[in-house]
Amino acid sequence: MGLSKYKLGELIQLEDARNTDGKFTLEDVKGISIQKAFIETKADMEGVSLTPYIIVKPGFFAYVTVTSRNGEKITLAYNDSNSTFIVSSSYVVFSISKKELLSAEYLFMYFNRPEFDRYARFNSWGSARETFNWEDMCDIDIELPPLSVQQKYVDIYKAMVANQQSYERGLEDLKLVCDGYIEDLRRKMPCEPIGNFIGQSNEKNKDGSITLEQGINIQKKFITPQRSNENFLGRQVVRTGQIAYCTQLNNENVAVAMRTGPDCIVSAVYDVIYVKDESKLKPEYLMLWLSRREFGRFVYWASQGTSYEFLSYENLAGYRIPIPSLQVQANITNIYTALIKRQTLCDELKKQIKDICPILIKGSLEE
Repeated sequence: MGLSKYKLGELIQLEDARNTDGKFTLEDVKGISIQKAFIETKADMEGVSLTPYIIVKPGFFAYVTVTSRNGEKITLAYNDSNSTFIVSSSYVVFSISKKELLSAEYLFMYFNRPEFDRYARFNSWGSARETFNWEDMCDIDIELPPLSVQQKYVDIYKAMVANQQSYERGLEDLKLVCDGYIEDLRRKMPCEPIGNFIGQSNEKNKDGSITLEQGINIQKKFITPQRSNENFLGRQVVRTGQIAYCTQLNNENVAVAMRTGPDCIVSAVYDVIYVKDESKLKPEYLMLWLSRREFGRFVYWASQGTSYEFLSYENLAGYRIPIPSLQVQANITNIYTALIKRQTLCDELKKQIKDICPILIKGSLEE
């Protein structure tokens, strides 16, 4: 089946309706992530007028023109909801003008490909800040199959997204159960300082026998560090079952994780703790509490410093949690473990959806 060639600018149009009457409020303000999704804004909105904000109706796209220092990605999203948003006037908002030729969902699949991110970065211009402006967007050469073929592949994509979203809703239910269980414990039991049950480990990799180097992210997971000096001697050792955390803080998102894999080493910015008596406290139960937002708020309050704030072991040891029986700890830990496993699967589904976009576009063009 034949393909039709267009400049994208022939098929899309700018949308610049503003929130001049103040109809939309702070609850309607959105930002955009490099994962190509609308998110709650992270900007400080105190005293900011919303009247210049651009309206993003269902079916509209929005993107940020600046591409430098952006993880080699273009920040773009498609409003596939039934709600209308507003975004900063620094964003570009557009919609499909030739709906008989181009499906909005198909175009979003096109944008979701790594090839498009590379194209946008290569065609960005500037010195201190490189931008991919509206004219650059309109200048894209695009080949399109007939609308019926576009819709066929869009249906496959939407089915996968619906499956992932259904799975994600189940995650929220499980999280509510877990949080409810924890809050019930805290109401019914006295809380004790975790310093009564933990110790500080300061084991060094003196002989360099451990070569697995790890870091920790704010998603509470061990990861391969972005930087390494390849000198493993004297580095901090984290044994299986121990918990490591970054002592240097920037916000309430604490980098803390329990080691479940083989022993590893971490940099000097991490401290390591362990449970002294597992007949009283399960490490997994402790990690559950250290993963909560409430712990992040405690850490932000308890940390000390000037240019940089640090969490000392003494301050960490003052964090208080309820200590129920081992059976109760095991029950709630099992729920939490199931939640983490399902979250991992959900993240994998999201990655699969992202990865399939180039395949679907290629398939539509070859049909």
